Amino acid sequence: MTISELATSAGLTKGFLSQVERDHASVSVASLLRICDTLGISVGSLFDKPTANHVPHGERPRITFGGSGVEEYLLTPSSERRVQVIEQIVEPGGGGGEEEYSLQSETEFVHVLRGRLDVRIGEDVIELAAGDSLTFSARDAHTWRNPSTRSKTHAIWVFSPPLT
Repeated sequence: MTISELATSAGLTKGFLSQVERDHASVSVASLLRICDTLGISVGSLFDKPTANHVPHGERPRITFGGSGVEEYLLTPSSERRVQVIEQIVEPGGGGGEEEYSLQSETEFVHVLRGRLDVRIGEDVIELAAGDSLTFSARDAHTWRNPSTRSKTHAIWVFSPPLT
């Protein structure tokens, strides 16, 4: 969001927000509440101590989003609300199924660590090899599969915002 968009949505001026941002003006409680409401954050979050969430390899939960021949692990804490990262191992010929689906998230990203992955979005098939990445709208109907008959595919998927 730009400072102009924030100013308009919060009912404040761009100049005032610029001064607040540079610590040249103080914000009232009412203005602070309007800014936070516009940004979709709580006032308390401004004062929260930054946290880091460590997910040890041996404690990452195994999850199942569907498909066949797929092993998946959640790499981000289940409480994370900004992004969701999933590690995926796909057996030869495994995948999300023939039927395309869409997700209630804005952005979907996949990075292939090992092997190959074919991602079908509508009529297009994008062939990914180790080291390749793909970013697309999670709302577009899509599916994916490991086209190999011999090798597993190892990939990392990222969703923002997280799937619920």
